[in-house]
Amino acid sequence: MAKITMYTTAVCPYCINAKRLLNSKGVTEIDEIRVDLAPHLREEMMERSGRRTVPQIYIDGQHIGGFDDLRALDLAGGLDPLLAVK
Repeated sequence: MAKITMYTTAVCPYCINAKRLLNSKGVTEIDEIRVDLAPHLREEMMERSGRRTVPQIYIDGQHIGGFDDLRALDLAGGLDPLLAVK
């Protein structure tokens, strides 16, 4: 399974939906980086992604974007190949 890294906060509904979508695809491990607990990590997220909002999702180091981007990727058929065992 691909390595998933996600910048999140505790109460973000988009973060929750992203985790649910990934779980429905068989993802059992998500490396969550909680930017609400460590503000310096939000700065890291913004530098890395160029975005200010959560979630910011990475699959095997490739920036996917937020939940809407993840969902669009799934609907276009591009998510399953990224998650496949390599």
